[in-house]
Amino acid sequence: MGNLRFILHEIRDSLRHIDADVIFLQEIHGEKKISSGRFDDWPNNNQFEFIADDVWHHYAYGKNAIYRAGHHGNAILSKYPFIEWENIDVSIMKKASRSLLHGTVQIPGSEKKIHVICIHLGLFEREREKQLTTLSERINSHVPHDEPLIIAGDFNDWRGNAERHLHDDLGVTEVFKQAHGSHARTFPAWFPLLSMDRIYYRGLNVIECSYLHGQPWQRLSDHTPLFSEFGLIDV
Repeated sequence: MGNLRFILHEIRDSLRHIDADVIFLQEIHGEKKISSGRFDDWPNNNQFEFIADDVWHHYAYGKNAIYRAGHHGNAILSKYPFIEWENIDVSIMKKASRSLLHGTVQIPGSEKKIHVICIHLGLFEREREKQLTTLSERINSHVPHDEPLIIAGDFNDWRGNAERHLHDDLGVTEVFKQAHGSHARTFPAWFPLLSMDRIYYRGLNVIECSYLHGQPWQRLSDHTPLFSEFGLIDV
């Protein structure tokens, strides 16, 4: 968040209005020590639990960066229970901690389980190349090809070089590129120029996709949030 105002309550309210079944979050605080009196309404629990509240009863969190005042990382909030989840360290440099948060959720009333992976890749091309190789290896070894998969987050891939790993190697499709011919421009939120954020999938039907531009989203994050609705494939 590139915003000096305390807006966590507004983020939670806005996400509640969208009412998504699964939410992928990056750079979310798992622990943050705040100076006494700085914010009157700073939550007692961590940020992802505060946002999840009584709407998303299931969540997974993986630390990326650990520092003296706390830590932050990726989180997945879900209305469906997790069968399992794991955080995989893909850090290349000590000063730029990164991870892949891989969870498996169970759809109530169905035998279907869906693999969900939340990512925040590095800023440098060679760094991302190694992280994408790890992502491909993880999916090939842990995600059966007949089980639905969603990969979402900040790819930092404004040149589009991730396609070789994701589309060509893994057979996943990016929802916005499929629907509109190009990736959604998401950064910076106040004047989006770069395609940083993506939603890839396989084994699902896409019903719709959109990006949440304008207010209130422009003041809630420096990235434009993405939204997609999927349907299960009957077999």
